[in-house]
Amino acid sequence: MSDERILFLTGKLAEKQLRQILAAMAPEFYYKVREMGVKVAALMTTDMIARRLTDTDGATRIVIPGRCRGDIEALSQHLGVPVERGPEEVKDLPQYFGKDAHRYDLSDYRVKIFAEIVDAPNISVDAIIERAQYYRKNGADVIDIGCLPGTAFPHLADSIRTLKQEGFSVSIDSLTDDDLLTGGRAGADYLLSLTEKSLWIADEVAATPILIPTVHGDLTTLDAAIDRLQRKNRAFIVDPILDPIHFGFTESIVRNYQLRQRHPEIDMMLGVGNLTELTHADTSGINALLLGICSELNINHILATEVSQHACRAIREADRARRIMYAAKQADSLPKHIAADLLTMHDIAPFPYTLDEIAALAAEIKDPSYRIQVSRDGLHVFNRDGFHTARDPFDLFPKLGVESDGGHAFYLGVELARAQIAWQLGKRFTQDQALTWGCAADSAEAEADLHTFKPAGTTLAKRHDENR
Repeated sequence: MSDERILFLTGKLAEKQLRQILAAMAPEFYYKVREMGVKVAALMTTDMIARRLTDTDGATRIVIPGRCRGDIEALSQHLGVPVERGPEEVKDLPQYFGKDAHRYDLSDYRVKIFAEIVDAPNISVDAIIERAQYYRKNGADVIDIGCLPGTAFPHLADSIRTLKQEGFSVSIDSLTDDDLLTGGRAGADYLLSLTEKSLWIADEVAATPILIPTVHGDLTTLDAAIDRLQRKNRAFIVDPILDPIHFGFTESIVRNYQLRQRHPEIDMMLGVGNLTELTHADTSGINALLLGICSELNINHILATEVSQHACRAIREADRARRIMYAAKQADSLPKHIAADLLTMHDIAPFPYTLDEIAALAAEIKDPSYRIQVSRDGLHVFNRDGFHTARDPFDLFPKLGVESDGGHAFYLGVELARAQIAWQLGKRFTQDQALTWGCAADSAEAEADLHTFKPAGTTLAKRHDENR
């Protein structure tokens, strides 16, 4: 038993459950639970706590409900004890204390992301810079300028020089010798892609060559190119080519493995776009798998794209995947419980409460404000006047008595729609909060607050209904 003494503050409705959870946890610290004279824990504020908490019982640390509003730094100074917000759901307390012991640093990674602008010949230099800034914001380390066969690219050199002036690392991606020479002479840092037959280009420019087989799938042609560059003590990267599913995918994975076995120390690249772009499946999972392969094979460069609309978050997903895989590798662990960024469609623990537990909570409610919760059994709406369960929000509307209250009906409609989506997908639903979508949503969207749309007086905590 440690010397730590934790004081948990809660509301009347959650007190019994909090005590049960703490007892079941059998924590290695002393704790006390204090009910703060408020029914719903979400109603607590730090100012209220400062007024009502006159004795901290010798606590060395105070944990308040996750939804408690206010300045916890000011409260800590006022009480003379460190104060922290716990999880938003009391059932998440075990995981909350477990995470404290397993914090992962996601600031580091080893895989460089080459983000390709595939239509560069068809857009202006300004548009190329704008796209590059977007890619860099989402995690790209190198901006890859893609050339198109048979398409003139008169502003190729200007594009590369401008990108370099803006502080970008740049690669030029072409199978045409003239394009590669132009890009290298304009200052490109990397050349995609050279074969054994075009290695002479590497002697003309300073850019790092990225090698592909002269004959697709033939590693012996890569062996010869590798040997020539190693004898010149020249840096290079090798891409054995990742093929799409049903067009050599499994064999190409084996080929990457074989090349790593033959050359344990060389730098390698994996072109993940052939999977993310050419497979109609959510790209977050594909990126997780491919970056896991990169982690196992020490492949420290990937070529990624965002061409298809379903792959519109591929760069960001690859960025999160490389960090998660690196953290897992450093900890010698599975890539589980490190970060939820790639869990875009589902959650680890979507339904923290059972139907019976929610019904027990509903039986304690004495006010007209509607609460909405989700369990495996469906959507549950309740207040002092009743407890209703359904799987289709339309089945609930006739029971809620809000036909003449447009604002309240709109609020409940939005919340129930979110609850239905959460139930269908297996996501965590928390009333008055947007659903979380990991790295699949823009941060502005992910942090959208329903309060923007809620009519005055219809908060979860308190709704004055003059008709009741």
